[in-house]
Amino acid sequence: MDLILYLTLVSVFIFSTVDSLMFHLDPNTRKCLKEEIHKGVLVTGEYEVNALPGQNVDMMVTDTKGQHFVNRESTEKGKFAFTADDYDVFEICFISRVPHNMRGGRHEIFLQTKHGVEAKSYAGLGDAAKLKPLEVELKRLEDLSESIVQDFAYMRKREEEMRDTNESTNSRVLYFSLFSMCCLLGLATWQVLYLRKFFKSKKLIE
Repeated sequence: MDLILYLTLVSVFIFSTVDSLMFHLDPNTRKCLKEEIHKGVLVTGEYEVNALPGQNVDMMVTDTKGQHFVNRESTEKGKFAFTADDYDVFEICFISRVPHNMRGGRHEIFLQTKHGVEAKSYAGLGDAAKLKPLEVELKRLEDLSESIVQDFAYMRKREEEMRDTNESTNSRVLYFSLFSMCCLLGLATWQVLYLRKFFKSKKLIE
């Protein structure tokens, strides 16, 4: 029983998907954070930007196709949430805008994101379904276990795709090597025959 509890806690810490960080944004610059998100995964976030007189910060979330999931102008703090339509790399960008006639200062930005199981509100789920705290925790662990299984299945699929690509590349390299050797042998044979014919025409050999 202790071993099962230990493995569960280790899994929770390993597969926890809560990212929290703080960084600085220089005047009139753009800073983006990228992350790969699987299809159908819920992503939530919360951010806060320290206010500076005369300066504005825009915040947006986009994918590689340029689709905007979140777009906030002149924002200081807020929350956002979206669900990934497909497996893609998403960018969370903060853009500083400072008038050209003033010297700007650096913004301090705090950002916290959650996705997957950690993004779900189990407190609200427990209240709506009238579940006990232990049942809510078991539901969360069940969803976490399912998420782990899905991650492993995806990793296995990627491993199979990479293996197939590797085998295909090896086959192509082998065929190209055989083709190159045939070309070299053909060229060498043609050279020998040509030189033999040339030397015979000059009567240097019989």
